[in-house]
Amino acid sequence: MPAKIKPIKFDWDKDNKYKNWEKHKVDFKECEEIFFNKPLKTLYDTKHSQKENRFIAFGKTNKNKKLYIVFTIRSNKIRIISARKQSQKERKYYEKS
Repeated sequence: MPAKIKPIKFDWDKDNKYKNWEKHKVDFKECEEIFFNKPLKTLYDTKHSQKENRFIAFGKTNKNKKLYIVFTIRSNKIRIISARKQSQKERKYYEKS
């Protein structure tokens, strides 16, 4: 019997949903796409996890835009905190996978 796969759900704050577009020209739908595309690298963000567990994701959109995303998990949903294009150093790290 195949393993039961939970669908990925996202929780968007109404103000935060468009903030990444205004600051970094990254659409909220692009943020969601990286969690379905491979490779996806995630790390625990020890530096910013004092109040809640935060994670960093390195991934790519359906149009191959490479993104760096900071997120948390709330009520089993991914909540994006910030998103931007990967820096050159981050791209090198991501592409090693």
